[in-house]
Order: sequence, then C-alpha cells, then structure tokens
Amino acid sequence: MKRWATVTQHELKQVLINYCDFRGIQRSKVIPAHAKEAANRDGVGFAGFASWLDLTPADSDVIAIPDFGSEFVLPWRKEVSWTPSDLYMDGIPLDQCPRGLLKKVLSLFSDQGMTVKTGVEAEFFLLEKEVDSSIKLYDSADVAEKPCYSQSVLWSHFDFIAEVMDCLNSLGWDCYQADHEDANGQFEINWKYDEALKTADKHGFFKLAVKSIAEDYGARATFMPKPFNDLTGSGCHTHVSVWDASGVNLFEPSPSHGGTSGLSELGQSFVAGILKHARSLSCFLNPSVNSYKRLYCSNTRSGSSWASNRVSFGGNDRSVMIRVPEEGRFELRQPDGAVNPYLSQAAICAAGWIGLRDKMDMSGVVTELDSKNATLPNSLEDALRDLEKDEELTTVLGREFVGKYVRLKMLEVDESRSHVTPWEIESYLDV
Repeated sequence: MKRWATVTQHELKQVLINYCDFRGIQRSKVIPAHAKEAANRDGVGFAGFASWLDLTPADSDVIAIPDFGSEFVLPWRKEVSWTPSDLYMDGIPLDQCPRGLLKKVLSLFSDQGMTVKTGVEAEFFLLEKEVDSSIKLYDSADVAEKPCYSQSVLWSHFDFIAEVMDCLNSLGWDCYQADHEDANGQFEINWKYDEALKTADKHGFFKLAVKSIAEDYGARATFMPKPFNDLTGSGCHTHVSVWDASGVNLFEPSPSHGGTSGLSELGQSFVAGILKHARSLSCFLNPSVNSYKRLYCSNTRSGSSWASNRVSFGGNDRSVMIRVPEEGRFELRQPDGAVNPYLSQAAICAAGWIGLRDKMDMSGVVTELDSKNATLPNSLEDALRDLEKDEELTTVLGREFVGKYVRLKMLEVDESRSHVTPWEIESYLDV
C-alpha cells in the first residue's frame, strides 16, 4: 500500500488549469510550474466554443483565472498539480462560469453571516477499458444479486480503493470510509464535508483521482448515472447544513423546538425551498438524458433503484428524496453522477436561499406536494421546461445564465433524439 508524503511547491513541474463545462466535463490546459505567476496575472486562454459552453467560434477567448489557493498536488504524480479556475471574457466575469455562479449564490449567505457546508457521495462504476463504445464490468466475478457491502469484492479491489483513500487523506480531506455499492461493479468513497465551494473543488479533483488511479489498474471509472439497464444507477447524494460565523450549526434543532423533523426552523425553510423548486432543480441535479433512466428505471437486479422520483421528505428514510440521517443536516438523494460539481451546489443553495428568504413552512409545502403526489420530471427536456417557467429560481441564478444553460442543454436533448438505440431495433425491427 502506498503512503504519500507532503509535496512542496518547488517539486512541481506542471500545473493543470481546470474548469468544468455545462455537461460536467472537466477541461484543462497544462502549464509549466514556472508559468504560474504569469497565469495568475494574465490567466490561461481557452476557445470556449470547443467545450460545452453557449459560445460561438467568433467569441473572444475564455480566460481561466486559476485559484491557486485551491490548488491540489496529485499525490499519485507529485510533480503535477490541479487548480480550479474562474472564467472571464474581455476582462468581465463570464456569466456562465459554473464556479463563478456558485460563488455568487454563496455570497447571499455570507452577506448574512452564514456559511453553507456540504458533502457529496459520488458513486462510480469500474469498467473494462474497451476500444469501442461497448461496456462491461471490470470484475467479471462481481455477479451477486445483492452485492452491496460485499467484503469479498471490496477485498478484490482493495489496493485500488486504499490508494484512492490514501491520496485523499494525504491532502487532509479526512476520507473516512469506502464500500462496494448496490450495483455490481459500483463503489463509493467518502470524505468529510466542507464549505460548499471547497466541496465542489474537491468533487472535481476526486473524479480526476478516481479515473487516473483506475487507469493504473487497467480499469476505466465512470460516474455516468445509468450505464447498465438492470443495475442500480450512480447517485451523488448531497448533505447540507448552514453555519454561523461562530461555528454554530444553524440547522441543529433546539431542545425546546419540539419538532420531529431533525432540523431547526431555518433548516426546514431551506428544505422547503428545495422541495418547492425540485422539478426545476432536476436539470442541474439530473443534468443528462441518461439521468432519467436512473430515476425512472422499472427494476434493478438488487430490487431497488435507491432513487426516489417523488418530491418527498422523510426522516431517516432512504426511499424519499430528502432524508435526515441525523439532526442538523439533511441528505438530498436526487443528484446523480453526471452533475457539474459547481452547478449542482449552486442550484441547491439557490433554492434553499429562496426558502430561507421567504421563511417557507416546510410542513405546508410537504402537505401540498403529498396531496398532488408530486413527482420529478421524467426527462431532461421536461426539467428544462420547468426551469424556464420558474421565475424565482431563474432570478436568483441569473436570467442570462439560465437562458444560455437551457439553450445548450436543449441541443443535448435534440442530439439524443437522432440516435437509434438497441432497444428500438429489438422492439420494432419486425413491424
């Protein structure tokens, strides 16, 4: 098992300057370490149209200004570091920069002396590295009907899991557990919650770490929501709490509160905002065409999808959309592996902010939703239409940003319509 030493800046040779586009794809350029000062001053240029941003070839370069205060050295390749960045164009912050949007939403809380803290559970599959588009599990012996927490399979991949955990802990992340998840070939590695922007940065780096280290073991890691018809999809459950400047968790219920939700009135209002805007949030939390096959799959080999498509709240109940595993925080189980780490957190915090601002009554919202048997959208297109109609959420996120996001994601929907699937061939070839 490898143990990782702390790496000093003078050992660096290259730096990855990173941003994440609307499809959640990580984009990077590599610069030599001696160019960090110039990059910090002038930024690093990208052709925005070449990634999934709502730009044209005629637009000016997108300039990535690296946040070297959030730089991570790659423990498995210590001469290289990874740095998230904020995007600018013509000297002005780019309104469709995911990281910039999250910072903007979080400022609503910081202006009131509050800090949002989040943690994510990013599930992934290990696949064989195929030269074509076919996929199959990396471990052909991982075939149990209920493989979750399988010790034997976990042990078969122990070196890979331990190496990822060691990497995270060498960076001070407090990685505290890992397990085999509900689907064959599916795993989860958890690290401690942090301030929302830091968690989003870590989430992006985590995906690089898992994919890179998996390659060293001859595997391919994917966070795709639903790569297999009969297996449980990959979620990205998100845990949320809000703290004041003195370090007090504002979601912690007071002894005199007397409620049973496990959350303070402030926490309940935050949750109410998410519940009210859940359908609109779907295009950020379930942002791919494939996402809705995780939410609306008819059956899985294990017997459960573990992904509620009902807009619902409960206690420590894994069958609902929002559960409270312990007092003082809630878990939103809606997000999946395709999320953009920044946009998902920005959307959650924006909806929660609306709930706090309007002092929403969670019990009233839950009662109304239950009476309607409210469900999440059953397609990305429906989710985008819901966002277009959601004036409150659009105002907080920014009308220009929402318009560009919807336009680009609708291209994704249109593109998917032109592809004939194997299921269609099997079902309709004989008509």
